[in-house]
Amino acid sequence: MPKNILDRASRALTKQHKIAITGVAALGTAAIALSAVPGNAETVTTGAPATTAQVAAGTALQNVKGTVTGQLATDTVKLDTLAAQKKAADAAVAKKAAQAAAAKKAVQAAAVKKAAQERAAKAAASRSAQRPQMQPVAAKTYANNLDGWIRQALDIMKSKGIPGSYHGLHKNIMRESSGNPMAINDWDINAVNGIPSKGLLQVIPPTFKAYHVAGTSWNIYDPVANITAAANYAADRYGSIDNVNSAY
Repeated sequence: MPKNILDRASRALTKQHKIAITGVAALGTAAIALSAVPGNAETVTTGAPATTAQVAAGTALQNVKGTVTGQLATDTVKLDTLAAQKKAADAAVAKKAAQAAAAKKAVQAAAVKKAAQERAAKAAASRSAQRPQMQPVAAKTYANNLDGWIRQALDIMKSKGIPGSYHGLHKNIMRESSGNPMAINDWDINAVNGIPSKGLLQVIPPTFKAYHVAGTSWNIYDPVANITAAANYAADRYGSIDNVNSAY
């Protein structure tokens, strides 16, 4: 065969063909080696020491094993670290979410409280505007004498709608008892009948009881109670104590 034809054939071999040929050659070598060993041969554990190449091969395997074990341990530590970091991150996120929720709840509670306070203030202001402003009035005092008794009686009579004046009361008091609240008549017909006239305006007990003014004493000798009861009786019978100019 011409040389140029062989060159073309050699070049036509692909990379895969070359690999296949190499593999076949290796298998052939292995087969030759196996055929050189007797069929009944046994494995010998003693003999010449391992060659340098064998020792090197064992050491390489041990190194590979150690490297793989160390790599697995390192990877385990890395995975544990990543898991711990993820757990910490998740906890931080949960904590932040809880804090945000608490803050939102606090804001809402504050808003509700403020609205309630504003409503209460508005309602109070409305009630205050509707309610007339009452100025405190000091309790009125009266002198413990005839002038004071008449003035106090007139204020009570005014509040009850009983007519009468200072002059009308004073003139009748002076005529009936001379201003003595403990005066008693023990000689007229009333006394004869067992119901003598008593007090500043000489009122008999049945009349005092019938015309007693609420809020005053039930003691017939009390100056203010006696005056108001007599004025109430005079208003009913004569129109006013001012119209009384004699015994009544």
